[in-house]
Amino acid sequence: MSDVPLPQSPSSPSASEAGRHRATRRGVLLGGAAAMGAAAIGALTPAPAHAGRGRLHDPFTLGVASGDPLPDGVVLWTRLAPEPLAESGLGGMPERRFQVQWQISEDERFRRITAAGTCTASPESAHAVHVEVSGLRPGAEYFYRFRVQGHLSPVGRTRTAPAPGSSPDRFSFAFASCQSYTNGHYTAQAHLAREDLDLVVFLGDYIYEYGEEGDLGRPHIPSWETVSLSDYRIRHAQYKSDPDLQAAHAAFPWALVFDDHEVDNNWADDIPENGGDPQEFLRRRAAAFRAYYENMPLRRAQRPRGADVQMFRRLTFGDLVDLHLLDTRQYRSDQVGDPQHDDPDRTLLGERQRRWLFDGLNGPTARWNVLGQQVFFSQRDFVEGPATNFSNDAWDGYRYERDRVRDVLASGPSNPVVITGDVHANYLCDVKADFDDPDSATVATELVGTSFTSGGDGTDQNPGDAVQLQENPHIRMINRRRGYVRNTVTPTEWTADYRVVDRVSEPGAPIRDLARYVIEDGRPGAVDPESLP
Repeated sequence: MSDVPLPQSPSSPSASEAGRHRATRRGVLLGGAAAMGAAAIGALTPAPAHAGRGRLHDPFTLGVASGDPLPDGVVLWTRLAPEPLAESGLGGMPERRFQVQWQISEDERFRRITAAGTCTASPESAHAVHVEVSGLRPGAEYFYRFRVQGHLSPVGRTRTAPAPGSSPDRFSFAFASCQSYTNGHYTAQAHLAREDLDLVVFLGDYIYEYGEEGDLGRPHIPSWETVSLSDYRIRHAQYKSDPDLQAAHAAFPWALVFDDHEVDNNWADDIPENGGDPQEFLRRRAAAFRAYYENMPLRRAQRPRGADVQMFRRLTFGDLVDLHLLDTRQYRSDQVGDPQHDDPDRTLLGERQRRWLFDGLNGPTARWNVLGQQVFFSQRDFVEGPATNFSNDAWDGYRYERDRVRDVLASGPSNPVVITGDVHANYLCDVKADFDDPDSATVATELVGTSFTSGGDGTDQNPGDAVQLQENPHIRMINRRRGYVRNTVTPTEWTADYRVVDRVSEPGAPIRDLARYVIEDGRPGAVDPESLP
């Protein structure tokens, strides 16, 4: 490893390195995406053998990312992988440690270096790098990069959270979920990278475990369902090799939580989808959690210990927004049918997480309180007439606990908003004091975001959606196109823009605004902005 410091000015790097950096913020984002795209193209073709067994070919094929911003710092991430799809799962890296230099600057040309250091990338962690930077200014924009053996990474942009107790006049974030690689091109991610945001919240199903081939020329690698550590590492590397996903990560800090497909469809605690030995499944879960951590910009607090990981956590953005990130998989009771949904002993959160959430919501909170979580929160009956049919996997299957959470939202924090993924469709829901009484008070708003790609191109509505709207009057909108939800939060209102693309079966679809809704401070329930005075 060369211990030559990173270049301090744009004249220092070689011509090829300098070509990765642009003179404007937009240039950094779009130029960085191009550089990452070239790396990704190379990542999917055979790479030459390591020169002299010691020197690396370009190790930054998976891009860079940042996450979980605090007022004084952020997590920086990369993973060294010159051959990201190598069968070992180790990205084509030699089985030895490498010293990786990192650098943060207040400008994209790195003229004003704010922080720098060196960290170790080891084979035990698939040569992933997690740098928890502190000592930064609150509410500030920074640029970052890595270097190893003369190779310079793409440039990422990040932002710290506002200072504690400060009163931001605006916070902008998007939330998204469900990005099956085989189901579609990452067109929505490319559009996301061009937004003006402070944060991206990803609500689960970052990868899919299936051994799908699909019909778009994007088959899963490996071709079988992921079970082992090497399987999960390769699958994550395949997803991260996509240049549009890399661009979205490089543009903003992300806050991530997993759902089921990062491990196994519809798993619950130590129970896999199709049953089997719980101990065997816990070994699989441990492998999946380890690979997930290795490939995400997460803090050490989220590093798994075997089959356990602490994913629920809270991020605060001045006195404007508290984001409560939940884990609705690791502690839940197994799914059961409708007759057992009312059992008060059933849990989705587990006792410890529930107590943490209630303590946080009942204490001092920001003006807007956001539950970032995975599965549908509001009641959703799928059949017409007096008979009922509810989802066993969503909060309807854990009704007693859902109603307890709803009651806390109604009586505790100001302006509660639930943001949800999982169902591959956009919904807008009024969270009711009594879901069976349409005239009961609206106590919160649920914004449900569609998938990035999962489910393919999608459509405006399925035939059964009319029944959902009829049987559940608190559900006010359903649309099944692909995209994400962009949110602009101020002290007086929350504006949610549902952004969609009409196709993901081929790249290049434009993005458009499907709908816009506004939640006013102190008035639960979203409204069409045209109806406001």
